[in-house]
Amino acid sequence: MQLFAFGMNHHTAPLAVREQVTFHAENLEAALRDLVAHESVREAAIISTCNRTEIYCSTPEPVRAIDWLARFHHLKAPALEPFLYTLPRERAVTHAFRVASGLDSMVIGEPQILGQMKNAVKSAEHAGTLGTVLHKLFQSTFSVAKEVRSRTDIGSSSVSMAAAAVKVAERIYPSIAGQRILFVGAGEMIELCSTHFAARRPREMTFANRSVERGELLANRFQGRVITLNDLPEQLALHDIIVTCTASTLPILGKGMIERAIKARRHRPILMIDLAVPRDVEAEVAELDDVFLYSVDDLGKIVQEGLDTRHAAVAQAEAIINTNVHAFMHWLENRDLVPTIRALRDQAERMRRHELERAVRMLAKGDDPAKVLDLLSHSLTNKFLHAPTQALSSAQTDERDALVAALSRLYEINLPE
Repeated sequence: MQLFAFGMNHHTAPLAVREQVTFHAENLEAALRDLVAHESVREAAIISTCNRTEIYCSTPEPVRAIDWLARFHHLKAPALEPFLYTLPRERAVTHAFRVASGLDSMVIGEPQILGQMKNAVKSAEHAGTLGTVLHKLFQSTFSVAKEVRSRTDIGSSSVSMAAAAVKVAERIYPSIAGQRILFVGAGEMIELCSTHFAARRPREMTFANRSVERGELLANRFQGRVITLNDLPEQLALHDIIVTCTASTLPILGKGMIERAIKARRHRPILMIDLAVPRDVEAEVAELDDVFLYSVDDLGKIVQEGLDTRHAAVAQAEAIINTNVHAFMHWLENRDLVPTIRALRDQAERMRRHELERAVRMLAKGDDPAKVLDLLSHSLTNKFLHAPTQALSSAQTDERDALVAALSRLYEINLPE
């Protein structure tokens, strides 16, 4: 059974491709069970965020797992291959450690991915697809991420997608304080963006969400108001900045809706920040005059500014990761030896039981206990040493030295000079 990881991220695939292989929270566990039920996969966990979709699994046939990803999303495997990375064994471990530590993120050192990985593990546990190998992998992953953050400056400086969204707004508007902001969605990313924008004291903050109760929680926290998604067509024109991040599988803000909003605003510019994957805003909206549309990939280019401190910590973080990768691989390789160790012990146990039964029979007949014990010890010694002695005696010249060295190490023999 092979530890294997594969997927695509913001380094290897554009947003238009990534959004085709996204797994949503409501179907993630069903997808995991489908993968394990229909393919030669013993264990599986799926991480699906706006920047990446990755599958970690234990399988002897990685190709079939890759084919499953394409089939599950009704795509053809060759269409995905140019964007996929495949990571067997040690490379999979290294990648998991780097992702959790924030080294593979669009924003170096961002902490959000660690929480997303923990949620992915919980989903795998609930689906019953997290076995011994992946459990050990992710526990080691979380431990490494903690060590990296505590021993390096990888998380220093307040740089995030939410901070980048504010930075974009400040480039377009002289002051956020005079703007009305509409937040569509009520998840973690919207909450982070709301916190950053609220610090600039905007004129008004409005929250639109499918669940009014969740929207009301954010509205109450930031002294804003709440609307439903059905209210969006009438409400868009009232806002200068729109930040959206929902779990919708289809765009909820179409070109026609935005055109009508721009007309109602008499062509006053509107900033739209779409942090969702798949996208909430139709791509064609970017073609409209008076609309500034930014996606997660656009913000990713902005957040690279001012990351000198974090980049300086990368080498130190990589050293910590490499040390822990070696430790994990040692554990994994020892697991591969378990069947051999078990067989060796079983064979020794059979020899022990056989000789013990013979000794018990001799004692029952009244034989001298001292002679019985002496015979027992000699018989066990001869049986234990028979196989290595025979192997050494029959060894060819070219393998004799290697066998002598192995036996010397196994039995801790100090050979004469």
